[in-house]
Formats: sequence, C-alpha cells, structure tokens
Amino acid sequence: MQAAEILGIPVTEVRPTVGDTETAGYADVTGGSRTTYATGFAAVKAAENLIEVLKDRCSVIWSIDKNDIDFDNGSFFATKDPELKFTFKELAANLDSTGGPAAASGSVDLESAGGAFGTHIVDLDVDPDTGKTDVVRYTAVQDVGTTIYPAYCIGNIQGGVVQGIGWGLNEEYFMTKNGAQANTSYLDYRMPTALDLPNIDVVLVEKPNPGHPFGVRGVGEVPICPPIAAIGDALHNALGKRFYDAPMKPGRILNVLGKITD
Repeated sequence: MQAAEILGIPVTEVRPTVGDTETAGYADVTGGSRTTYATGFAAVKAAENLIEVLKDRCSVIWSIDKNDIDFDNGSFFATKDPELKFTFKELAANLDSTGGPAAASGSVDLESAGGAFGTHIVDLDVDPDTGKTDVVRYTAVQDVGTTIYPAYCIGNIQGGVVQGIGWGLNEEYFMTKNGAQANTSYLDYRMPTALDLPNIDVVLVEKPNPGHPFGVRGVGEVPICPPIAAIGDALHNALGKRFYDAPMKPGRILNVLGKITD
C-alpha cells in the first residue's frame, strides 16, 4: 500500500510477494512492531528508486535528458514538452524497447523507532468469595501515527489486548521436577477465547510520526503490555489489595485476600 501510494497507482495493481530467508539477504526480525514501519519504509525507498529507473527509460524513449522529466500522480511527463507523457501502464507497455522489465530495490537502516503509545481502560467483575474475574468491558486507546489499513490496525490491537488479558488473568507455565513444561496443550494452557471476553473497543488516535514518510508508527506490540496493569488497578479498586504476581488467577486473589494460603 505504501509503495502504491508513492507510485500513484491503485493498490489492487500491486502484487506483493512474500519473501523468505532463501531468497532475501540479511534482514532484522519482523518483531517489535517494525513490519509496517520498517518494511514499509523500505518499500517506500524501493518505489522512489523505481521512479528514478523509469525516468531513465523515459529519457531513452523520448530522447531527452532525464533532468527534464518529472513524475506526479502515477504519470511521467516532459517538463518542456506537454505532448510527451506516459501513465505508469503506458510506460510499462514500452519497456521492452529500453531493455525489458525495470527493477529497483530499497533498504533502510533506521536511526529512530516507530514507537507508539496507548492507554487502556478495563471494567471487570470479581467475586471475592471465589476469586473469579470477568472482563465486562475493555477499551484500548492508541496513538497509531497514520493508519495505513484501519481494519487490520484495529484487529492487531484487539489481538494484543486479548494476549495481555491472558497474561494478566489466565496464562501460566507449570514445570515438572525435570524442568519440562507440564501444560503444553491448549487444553491445559488456559488462553482467553471469544467466550471469555467482550468485544474490545478500540480508539485510534492519529498523530503522524515525523520519522516516517507516511507518519507510520508501530502498533502490534503496544497493546500486549497495558492489560496486566489495567487489570491490576481494577482489582485494587474493587478489592483494596495490590497484586504483584501474574496471572491474577482465582487462587492468587483468594490468597491475597487472606482466604486461603499457598
């Protein structure tokens, strides 16, 4: 989408190919919310470089100097002759006479991060007799920079919230005496499901990141962290007790309330 924006062509006319370690050179991991930010930045650079390559091709076809060629909104045109003009598609159809398909690459070594900021609000019900906690409503507000694809952005935040709620309330490793994990299946490793949670309300705050051509910020990692703190604060408001260990499961809640002992 970011490359299409630079090239001035519909995103439906871009066919991305998913790379792998066999065909790509060395690159850093895609974690840390860097995919849209860093990979998108590289796609922007590749698109900008492709425009320069295509200007060279236009100069061959039109027999004019490259410096007399400009590009805007998906079209190449000669600055001194309004009759000389190619849309992106028209130029592509004439590339055979100039050496065949055009190619360009882009790479970045970013000096700044695409960090994002969020705040979460949770309403929950907790039973002081059983320690059972139910999330009634959850709202995540996040500064996402410029939203590239709103539906994916919202879904990413909702997924992170669910993971964070699992961290705060349910998910826990149990180890054997031999150091192996005892609960290795979804049956006994308790992850939240759609039956456990309400719809996650998401508010997107768009404050463009000045360090990215389109103002992009990382999104995916941020919403995993606040839920555990929000849940801890909500339990403190409800029960008057602070919780310093996760998950804040029923047994641990009853233990902090002094109703059972470990």
